[in-house]
Amino acid sequence: MKKISKFPIFSSYELDSRFYDELFDANHEVREIYKTLYKLFGGYSIREFERLNKQAKDSFFNLGITFQVYGDDKVQEKIFPFDLFPRIIAHKEWNVIEKGVLQRSKALNLFLWDVYHDQKIIKDGIVPLDLINSSVNFLPEMVNLDPPEGIYNHISGTDLIKHKDGNYYVLEDNIRCPSGVSYVVGNRTAVKHALYGVFNKYKAHTVVDYGANLLDILESVKPKGVDAPVCVIITPGVYNSAYYEHSFLAKQMGVELVEGRDLFVENDFVYKRTIYGPEKVDVIYRRVDDLFIDPLVFKSDSLLGVPGLFSVYKKGNVCLVNAPGTGVADDKAVYTYMPDIIKYYLDEAPILDNVHTYHCSRKNELAYVLENVDKLVIKPVDESGGYGISIGNKLTKEEIKKVQQVLKENPRKYIAQPIMALSTHPTYIEENGSFDARHVDLRTFTLLGKDKDYVLKGGLSRVALKKGNLVVNSSQGGGSKDTWVLKN
Repeated sequence: MKKISKFPIFSSYELDSRFYDELFDANHEVREIYKTLYKLFGGYSIREFERLNKQAKDSFFNLGITFQVYGDDKVQEKIFPFDLFPRIIAHKEWNVIEKGVLQRSKALNLFLWDVYHDQKIIKDGIVPLDLINSSVNFLPEMVNLDPPEGIYNHISGTDLIKHKDGNYYVLEDNIRCPSGVSYVVGNRTAVKHALYGVFNKYKAHTVVDYGANLLDILESVKPKGVDAPVCVIITPGVYNSAYYEHSFLAKQMGVELVEGRDLFVENDFVYKRTIYGPEKVDVIYRRVDDLFIDPLVFKSDSLLGVPGLFSVYKKGNVCLVNAPGTGVADDKAVYTYMPDIIKYYLDEAPILDNVHTYHCSRKNELAYVLENVDKLVIKPVDESGGYGISIGNKLTKEEIKKVQQVLKENPRKYIAQPIMALSTHPTYIEENGSFDARHVDLRTFTLLGKDKDYVLKGGLSRVALKKGNLVVNSSQGGGSKDTWVLKN
């Protein structure tokens, strides 16, 4: 490692040759795309920057940009950690990312249709039947059910990392209920307030048009015979970890944010209660998990859903976004087949490569994983938010033994990946009073509707705030930064 900057605020910045640094190249020179930004930040004294940083934090507090972390014995509400030094993605680089994530979203949608209908990909021996039948997210109730306009994953979140070779790789797909887009917009707003005029020097695509595009997508999948669809967002309530996002998106789209108790079913249609009487609802963007949406079909003790909702959905009188049962496709075991899935449905090579992945249900791969736990990242196939992950080189011998035992007991539940060299990016560390290199990833957001699609030109760059940590999720102590996609 080598300290390389002449500016006081970057005085502790160290390069590690094992990782791709997004600010400095291998010759310790500032990359061309960052030179203007680097000089701007380098011109701040530590005291000046601390003032700007406090302004940004205060704006997050005032806007209520928070999330909740679930511990063993309590739930904590926290302000989302935010770093003022933006991440910049060049126009040419972004084009590859955008085409790649759109390709994956389209292939996953075709896969879901097939899995719940003819299962040709299984009959042709590309994906094993057992993989689908053993998925906890496969919903038998969705078999032969046609979602409006044939769309399952209206909203997809694709997690990417930039490896030491300078290329992007897909870490995982999220199509059950990808979250984080509200922080993308919040980050941009905070940067604009704190760094007045900086966008005169960089021409970055806007991210504030996401809500308008999401509403277009929702309206495009309206039930047949509906001219002016009424859309709502259904939330589990104020205690959900992503409640801020639910309320933010409702406001952005100009639609009602409702809970299950605000809706009811009558005569095969869904209605919302208003002070003016019942109003029919046509499209529901649900932030409630599959098994809680209708107590008459799934969990009978659920108070979050709407009795009779699934029956209305089956009749085609309401559209649910994303469709129930999409989780079978973002199962991390299915992820291992993504190159084959893309080739099978689109007859194309993947634009973005997967991270090499071992699925522990395959005996030879399980044997390799058990022997090499210390060199791998072990992940449960059906968790999110960074929960349940074990990073092998951080484990003690006793912890490795426990992981091995868990893998033997339930191999279907786990995958393993090499410990990837996530790129590093300058991040302000308050206790140090300077910028240090921290690992980052990127979550992109893709929308699919009837005859239209959209990829948000930006995304959520998540930061592992602890030195050397590779887990970037906010629930595991990570933060985020604004992401600029340049226009040219």
